Amino acid sequence: MFIAIVDFATTAADRAAALHHLDAERDVIRAMPGNVAFRVYASREDECRVTIVHEWEDEASFDGYLKSDSFANFGAAVRPMMVGAPVSRRFHAELLANVA
Repeated sequence: MFIAIVDFATTAADRAAALHHLDAERDVIRAMPGNVAFRVYASREDECRVTIVHEWEDEASFDGYLKSDSFANFGAAVRPMMVGAPVSRRFHAELLANVA
């Protein structure tokens, strides 16, 4: 499994628009080959912070996302709203159990 966690900030005034764009893309991203999960979180401590958690079957699937129109649309729409550069942490992970 491949996991990417992306943190970024906008102005407080722009965060709702950034979240709206991410929410609008969620179903497209979830339908991409290899996507396991796509979650967007608005910080409860900071009205400017957003975190995206991606889970992919493998790194090749994530690379496909990075080359997609959805990723390009995200960059065009949300990057101008960002205050500073986003931080992306990427991990190879082994699923040990799915506990319900």
